[in-house]
Amino acid sequence: MTHASESVKSPPPPPSARPPVLEASDIIKTYRTGWWPRRRTKPVLRGADLHLLPGEIVGLVGENGSGKSTLMNILVGALNRDAGSVTQSGLVGFCPQEPVLYERLTCDEHFELFGRAYGMVESTMQRSRDDIYATLGFAEWRNARVEELSGGTRAKLNLGLALLPDPDLLLLDEPYAGFDWDTYQRFWQLTRTRRDAGRSLLIISHFITDADRFDRIYDLIDGRTVAR
Repeated sequence: MTHASESVKSPPPPPSARPPVLEASDIIKTYRTGWWPRRRTKPVLRGADLHLLPGEIVGLVGENGSGKSTLMNILVGALNRDAGSVTQSGLVGFCPQEPVLYERLTCDEHFELFGRAYGMVESTMQRSRDDIYATLGFAEWRNARVEELSGGTRAKLNLGLALLPDPDLLLLDEPYAGFDWDTYQRFWQLTRTRRDAGRSLLIISHFITDADRFDRIYDLIDGRTVAR
């Protein structure tokens, strides 16, 4: 029996009723090169929009040179936009297309370095690191320097560093380039687990063969995003 003075907890709202974890509106970006009178301009983004809700896997697809990486760099704050707005909530992780790794550091040393940069407690960092090794299957390389790693293992480490603090929103730029089939399957199991936990992922690629793995997909065409 519940007394009138007691509060009754309401169930959490469904994902669709929660505010977006990422919302970008009317993003415009033009690159300018040279000096007058030979100055050149190249419009790349002409009003791109997208949003992600909690617990969604969203794809962004476009041809090479369409502006996918430009938009991703704007979303993470690595590049200034000419116009438009970007709002985010929660912790954001970013996995760039080109790994940001140090040739003479081991995998373990990378996790320690990034864990300190994230401000993680040592024990939490170690648990997360070991889970990532097990999930992506490269624990045997933990004491190897990056200069000794194959391209596929570098890609695993690159992804693992973005996953380390368990971000609410994960932005992935061509994340599975270089993955073998086993790692590709591990990657999608990882994304499903994160989605089920209420985490969100934005994955950009120049093609998507497994559209059914995504909740929504945007195509980037002529500098604008078009929802499929």
